Amino acid sequence: MRIYAQTPARRNRQLLADLLAVLLMAAAVVFALVVHKTIMLLAVPGRKVESSGDSLATELGNAGNAASKVPLVGDLLKTPLQSAADASTGFADAGQSLQDTVSQVATLTTTALIIVPVAFVLLLWLPARLRWIRRSAATRRLFEAPGGADLLALRALTGPLGDLAALPAPPGGLADAWRRGDEPVIEDLAKIALRRAGLRA
Repeated sequence: MRIYAQTPARRNRQLLADLLAVLLMAAAVVFALVVHKTIMLLAVPGRKVESSGDSLATELGNAGNAASKVPLVGDLLKTPLQSAADASTGFADAGQSLQDTVSQVATLTTTALIIVPVAFVLLLWLPARLRWIRRSAATRRLFEAPGGADLLALRALTGPLGDLAALPAPPGGLADAWRRGDEPVIEDLAKIALRRAGLRA
């Protein structure tokens, strides 16, 4: 089984198509990662809110503990400070929630930006490559089978006429020579069929 054609022109086209497909998929991945990084910048305010909320809650908690030591009114002073500390914890939770949401959006967007273009490239490129590999293997097996050269010669006769013009025309024409079983003509026609498939005899 051959992955690339033996004829230079077709092999070069296949290599170019493969390189282009790989570059497009790599570009999609790079672009998706850049978008992910850009979206994650939106999480910076969330981190700041979380940090500020945690710091404020800690400071208010410390202030409440210190206020509780004041004689007579310590408990009265501690209660509002503790309530403010709890509210600050809510700010920190909101900041964390914002970061989680941004992270989920970035992940989903990045996944979509990778899967959609890569799938599109694969659907355009991979079936054609696999089809050529399968056909070239079948053509090679046919050429090597008994009587396969005759069938390939017939395939060449029923295909485009452009490359048949290079063959010397025997008496009665190529089709008549094929019907008579003219070995040199059959061999030349089989080579043309192989060349059309990107193979060599």
